[in-house]
Amino acid sequence: MKLIKLNAIDSTSSFLKEMAKNSTLKNYTVVVAKDQTKGRGQRESSWSSEPNKNLTFSTFISDLDLQITHQKYFNFAICLAVYDVISKYIDNQLFIKWPNDILSANQKICGILIENSISKSFIQKSIVGIGINVNQEEFRDDLNKVSSLTNITGKLYNLDDLLIEVVNSIKNRVNQVVQKDYKNLEADYLNVLYKKNTPSMFKTTKNVLFMGKIIGISSSGNLQVELEDESLKEFGIKEISFA
Repeated sequence: MKLIKLNAIDSTSSFLKEMAKNSTLKNYTVVVAKDQTKGRGQRESSWSSEPNKNLTFSTFISDLDLQITHQKYFNFAICLAVYDVISKYIDNQLFIKWPNDILSANQKICGILIENSISKSFIQKSIVGIGINVNQEEFRDDLNKVSSLTNITGKLYNLDDLLIEVVNSIKNRVNQVVQKDYKNLEADYLNVLYKKNTPSMFKTTKNVLFMGKIIGISSSGNLQVELEDESLKEFGIKEISFA
């Protein structure tokens, strides 16, 4: 991989996107920042991170040639790649919360933002932004249910070593996508999906509460929830949340 280290940047994904506009990037070009001032999450949400304590980076991935109808498998691969590494240090109560957060119990320790470039119904390349709470011990009061590796394990971690681990893991999981190993990717993802098959209270964007249980991910990547009357409903990103 080609590694670019920055002291401070607003967003590693935005930086990498500008690089891709002006030059030809090598596959697995990585931009990592000690201080990311305006990290981005799903649907313009923000990612807050204390400087020099966490892993905030973005990776350029090319040569995917993945049909857009199979987009969910790329998401599965990226989430599982990060999960695989973190699970080496946190050995229980580790989950993927749909679509791509990593939780320890119910506390978020990693967020992922995937931005795909599509051409003629195929995903050819992608910029994957990842933020992992590593050595940070204190968080803003308005950030609920957030933790870090060091808070959970009581240990400090080398950020450079962890970065290499995650990128290598991404390469392994993305190779499953390239090899069209979709069945195993989906099985692995559903096996660690947060609250799968567990009756839970949900809330819509209009604050309507309802009971249901997550049973899977649709072909289009939506969350499949079985309602109390045993009917099945699909939801897109940010359309529902846990109440």
